[in-house]
Amino acid sequence: MFTGLVQGMGSVEAVDPRGGETRLRIRALYDLRDIVKGESIAVNGACLTVETFGDRWFTAYASRETMDRTNLGKQRVGSQVNLERALALGDRLGGHLVSGHVDCLAEVQSVNPVGQSRQYRLGFAPDLGPLVVAKGSVALDGISLTVNECGPDWLTVNIIPATQQETTIASWTPGRRVNMEVDILGRYVQRMLGAYVGGAGDSDRNTSEGKLTESFLREHGF
Repeated sequence: MFTGLVQGMGSVEAVDPRGGETRLRIRALYDLRDIVKGESIAVNGACLTVETFGDRWFTAYASRETMDRTNLGKQRVGSQVNLERALALGDRLGGHLVSGHVDCLAEVQSVNPVGQSRQYRLGFAPDLGPLVVAKGSVALDGISLTVNECGPDWLTVNIIPATQQETTIASWTPGRRVNMEVDILGRYVQRMLGAYVGGAGDSDRNTSEGKLTESFLREHGF
């Protein structure tokens, strides 16, 4: 698990394609110490496993599933990526719970200055719309962010100067595709409610055309 608080940026030093899979060598652009073989590091929000390592560098293998679902396939030698080591028990949870399992690629639609901050609007797969809520959390390229506003297939986030300086987000421009992971808590709620709505049996009882009602939620203890 991760928190979405990027610890620093890394630079891609080597890209070794293996069919539909790829081995990446990444050098941290900050003081990255005490790496161990087999540990998890989020690279642009995608959880990868350390294979080999040295002084501030490591290699990790990205499977076909990871390459198909994320923007890691767009990385080239010299590309910069966001890095975060896995959360340790007892650490402060300053962001939100992030699994490192990317849901989709979101596309930057616009970037507008708001004081010293920047407001980004991104479009994403509409099937994820129910899992994105205003003032909720989302991870974009591994960065834990608060959703300002949202619609069925879009959201906006406000990026303060510190985040612009410490992550890759300052380089995002319209058309850029970034890794998006919705709040994992929303995933579990959706799964739980799926047993009552849209499933087999009398799941439509106390609902209106399959939609949740207040009386239905009360009856089932929500």
